[in-house]
Amino acid sequence: MPRLYCIVDRETLDARAMSVGVFARELRDAGVRLVQYRDKVGGPQEVLRAAAEISAVFAGVDATLVMNDRADLAVLAGWGGVHVGQGDLLPGDARSLLGAGLIGVSTHNEQQVVGVAEDESVSYVAVGPVFGTSTKLDAEPVVGLEGVRRARALTAKPLVAIGGITLQNARSVVDAGADSVAVISGLFVKGRTVGEVVRDFLEVLR
Repeated sequence: MPRLYCIVDRETLDARAMSVGVFARELRDAGVRLVQYRDKVGGPQEVLRAAAEISAVFAGVDATLVMNDRADLAVLAGWGGVHVGQGDLLPGDARSLLGAGLIGVSTHNEQQVVGVAEDESVSYVAVGPVFGTSTKLDAEPVVGLEGVRRARALTAKPLVAIGGITLQNARSVVDAGADSVAVISGLFVKGRTVGEVVRDFLEVLR
C-alpha cells in the first residue's frame, strides 16, 4: 500500500478556492498513486462530476481512486475503491456492490479495530484521529501514536493512520506501525504549492 494516501476533500478545497481538477493534477504530477474523494454535502451528480474530473486527471496513471462513503457512486464512476465509516454501509455490502477492489473502514478505538480485523471484505483499516484535526467538526477523540500501536497489534491488515498528520509528525506515525498516512489539510502549507508539499511527504515517508 502506498505510504501516502491523499484525500481530496471538497469542503477543504472550497475554503481555499481551489478546484478539484487543479488539486488532482498537483497530486498526480507529484507522484501520488492513492487518492480518496470526500464530499459530505454534495449530491450524487455533483460528486460524480468531481469524480469524472479526477478520473480524467489520472487517466493512464497506475493509481487507485477511492470514493468516500458511497460504494454505488464508486461503481458508477468506475473507481476501484470505497472507504466507509462507522455507521455507513457495512463492508460486506460495499464489497457486494464494488466487487473486486479496495475497501477501507474507519475505526476510532480498539473495539472497532477488532470488529473488522478479520473481516474478509475489508482491504485496510483506518485508525484515527491520531492528532487533533480541524477537517472534521464532529471528530472522534484523539487516539495518539499509542492508538496506532494498539491498532497495529490487533490486525495484520494494512493500517492507514488519519487525523492531523503533517510533514512534522508523519514519520512518527509510520514508526508507530502505520503502513500509510492519510493527509488532507496537511497538504496545504503557506507559501508552498501542494505538489511541493507532497514531494516532501514522499521523501519523509521513504
